[in-house]
Amino acid sequence: MATEPENPVAASAAEPAVPSLMDRYFTRWYKAGQGNGICKDVENSREYCVIGGRIIPSNNTGSIFPPRRICVITLAGSHPVLQSGKAIKSISYQISTNCSRLQNKVSGKFKRGAQFLTELAPLCKIYCSDGEEYTISSCVRGRLMEVNENILHKPSILQEKPSTEGYIAVVLPKFEESKSITEGLLTQKQYEEVVVKRISATTATS
Repeated sequence: MATEPENPVAASAAEPAVPSLMDRYFTRWYKAGQGNGICKDVENSREYCVIGGRIIPSNNTGSIFPPRRICVITLAGSHPVLQSGKAIKSISYQISTNCSRLQNKVSGKFKRGAQFLTELAPLCKIYCSDGEEYTISSCVRGRLMEVNENILHKPSILQEKPSTEGYIAVVLPKFEESKSITEGLLTQKQYEEVVVKRISATTATS
């Protein structure tokens, strides 16, 4: 008796998900604010994801440099900007009258010209159509390697693909601090637990 062909949808669902390039080579760490993740308070606007990975050493020139941790700064899923119905009007890397992250010029092996950032140093400002604005901070100490100018021309990718094409900036910590940059940050599991607690607290009080 002939057997029915295997359902391709069921078969694909049974296969383990293939990790993305980002998940294979980078580790996600989070900086969580306070509150329920959707309020418009100052602390809650500090919901970031620090995606940390390693720079692969290159010996193309005959030298071998020790690998260093590079950090990609993105918005965490609970950031107010990523909530349903939120629309971005514009994004600006102009931090103040005399400071623009777009003026960051990096050159050479020693990354000359890179702007140095503290954990609270602002990277950009996001202006939403509802009148709210959010200042995005670095979260980690280090030198600014690049900013993502693509989000200036197409702000929607920050919401559509926040952890890939919609990243905000790339920061390189000092070598001596590269092992301690995750202090004060949350792992993926810890972050998910925080979000679940917020949702439970909101449900209980509503």
